[in-house]
Amino acid sequence: MTMNGKGYGGVEEEFVRRHHQHEAADNQCSSLLIKHIKAPVHLVWSLVRRFDQPQKYKPFVSRCVVQGNLEIGSVREVDVKSGLPATTSTERLEVLDDNEHILSIRIVGGDHRLRNYSSVVSLHPEIIDGRPGTMVIESFVVDVPEGNTKDETCFFVEALIKCNLKSLADVSERLAVQDRTEPIDRM
Repeated sequence: MTMNGKGYGGVEEEFVRRHHQHEAADNQCSSLLIKHIKAPVHLVWSLVRRFDQPQKYKPFVSRCVVQGNLEIGSVREVDVKSGLPATTSTERLEVLDDNEHILSIRIVGGDHRLRNYSSVVSLHPEIIDGRPGTMVIESFVVDVPEGNTKDETCFFVEALIKCNLKSLADVSERLAVQDRTEPIDRM
């Protein structure tokens, strides 16, 4: 299976098929990124699942306020740091599955050009260098703004996600070192 010209192996292909199927309309683009993090799933999930605190690992978020309890349908108001073509984003929690480690959000407002943006993040345990690790898959679908191409739109969103995933890896791996997880014996 090839997604956006990127070939993925059987494990990734199965996770993508199960959790990351976006139906993109003609005026939309969709893509996915995969990041391997040298930290156990429970630790990475403890950061990702915090819909109310994306700034813990997302470098472009300066502030986040959630209205109501943290549950499906909850809405958060995110303030974006300067340097991006936005200052606020209003986002709704669509899926928060602690068993399967899946988080999905939809942007429902804000002063930016990401209209009808929806994303899914899924975490999957793996072994990296003999230690517990995490494969993170993040996919999205979004409208292509007037005056932009699908390629330009996907490139912009992918750049933001890559930055967030690198930061997630940095924070998680720092925490994992502090946690001193023991290596898994191979049989």
